Amino acid sequence: MSDTLHEECGIFGIFNSHEAAELSYLGLYALQHRGQESSGIAVSNQTSVVMHKAMGLVNQVFKHQSSLDNLKGSSAIGHNRYSTTGSSDIANAQPILINCRMGQIAAAHNGNLTNTVQLRTEMENDGSIFSSTTDTEVIVHLIARSKRETVDAMILDALSRVKGAYSILFLTKDALYGARDPRGFRPLLLGQAGDVSFLSSETCAFDLVGARMVREIKPGEMVRIDKNGIESFAIPVYEHVERPSYCIFEYIYFSRPDSYVFGENVDKIRRKLGRRLAKEHPVQGADLVMGVPDSATTAALGFAQESKVRFDIGLIRNHYVGRTFIQPAQSGRDLGVRIKFNPVKGVLKGKKVVVVDDSIVRGTTMKKIVRLLRTAEPAELHLRISSPPIVSPCFYGIDMPTKKELIASEKKVEEIKQYLEVDSLGYLSIEGLLSVVSEPKQNFCAACFNGEYPVPTFGEKGHC
Repeated sequence: MSDTLHEECGIFGIFNSHEAAELSYLGLYALQHRGQESSGIAVSNQTSVVMHKAMGLVNQVFKHQSSLDNLKGSSAIGHNRYSTTGSSDIANAQPILINCRMGQIAAAHNGNLTNTVQLRTEMENDGSIFSSTTDTEVIVHLIARSKRETVDAMILDALSRVKGAYSILFLTKDALYGARDPRGFRPLLLGQAGDVSFLSSETCAFDLVGARMVREIKPGEMVRIDKNGIESFAIPVYEHVERPSYCIFEYIYFSRPDSYVFGENVDKIRRKLGRRLAKEHPVQGADLVMGVPDSATTAALGFAQESKVRFDIGLIRNHYVGRTFIQPAQSGRDLGVRIKFNPVKGVLKGKKVVVVDDSIVRGTTMKKIVRLLRTAEPAELHLRISSPPIVSPCFYGIDMPTKKELIASEKKVEEIKQYLEVDSLGYLSIEGLLSVVSEPKQNFCAACFNGEYPVPTFGEKGHC
């Protein structure tokens, strides 16, 4: 029952480098924040595709040099996965590699499809056998079953049948493909370093491998990268799409602040969110502004700049906490939060403190953080959230609780304030959120804040 939102996956691809596996490792390392359950790399040596994947972080999966040494080839795709509840299993780790009549095809996917159950049921009734619960396997089954005569056409045929959110990479023995759904929910970008081409969920991975961003893959576009260069294709759409539906949470939380997605620098957007939040919910007489590290730090800086109130470090984060640790009998102590954070008493004691965070999900973790901050004896704690209240679950690539588990769907702001035991609570408005982006506001998906889903969900959640 995590109280943190998780992006489902990070993907990275490379073509035409004799260090394809090593550079993919670095790319996945930069994208570790997008998925921490499993990691994998598939590599082509122009004759065959080989793969290594396992449960764990990137540096755990590839902790032995032999893991990379065995991945010889000049093109590759990599994947970091965060699983939805109940599906953290090696069978669901990616990339997925299949053999079909056109040879080997590996796939790595970020997103959630909304018609997975329908497609899977149809194929199972027709004799297909599945070895995982991932949306990705549904897509590769559709590719393998296609009657088209080229790999390009088979992939386009398969993608024309799926609905929902996907940014996806495919690798064959001689080509790298990248595709983005017609609404562009999830980011996918093209990079270059000399004659080496890259595809990535975020530009921070390009920075680590020494590549420059060329452009974003357009919503509804597929690119093929091979020895002849880069060719673009339009994905046949299942419906007319008037405008994109970019996930606004990429700006609020998921993407690294040093990345560029949806035409904007994430750091600049988060500062604007903090500034707008300060205008909507100022705190008179505040002594300092602090962020809950690390994702809210940039928004807190924006809040402090707009308020002309000192920014300071009120919580120290332990970056060496593993995803699992031995917990003794807690006797009522919030051990998990205490291991991850420690308040700076010398900064907080006796002060009127503004605490900025990016979101509240269930509210249980924030309640523990507030309780922890109270041990440093601040005079007042005023909580400010750089996003609107989350009232509806996401079906397009965010692991999110059901509607009844979201505190803002069950409680009003005043009730949440009382539950959290803060002196005041202010959320950024939806209007304020969408006012800071340069794209037209209707080009963003804000379904988790307003319940307006751009693609029908059929009440089902997919699994990337």
